[in-house]
Order: sequence, then structure tokens, then C-alpha cells
Amino acid sequence: MRGTVYTETVVWSAPEAHLADAPYQLAIIIQEDGKRITGRIVGNRAAIDDVVELAETRDGVPLFRLAGPGA
Repeated sequence: MRGTVYTETVVWSAPEAHLADAPYQLAIIIQEDGKRITGRIVGNRAAIDDVVELAETRDGVPLFRLAGPGA
């Protein structure tokens, strides 16, 4: 699944279940079909309009990473 970052933020004060992961980046991704999904960005930080791809799903949370050329 690929998409484009619509908006993003960094969570510094995480809920108890995710304290060990803070800080982490959350983003709303516009998928190729136009639907929006909220997920976390792993690896390098993404900016608005960056293309990302689904890396994995962990505990029901989609994890996206920047899409490389030709990905």
C-alpha cells in the first residue's frame, strides 16, 4: 500500500502503552484510492506530500516508511 502524507506530527507525550516508543511520528496518509488512514512513520521522518509505503502492521497499527525510487 502506497500513499502521500497529508499531515504529520511527532508525539512526545505518549499514552502509557506507547511510552517506550516516544518520540514517534504519526501521519494521516492519503492512499492511492483517495481514502485516508492514520499510521506511524518508521525510519526517516516524512514530510507533507512525501510518498510512503506500508512497511508492516504491528498490534493493528500500520507502520509506513518513505518510499524509495521505483518502490
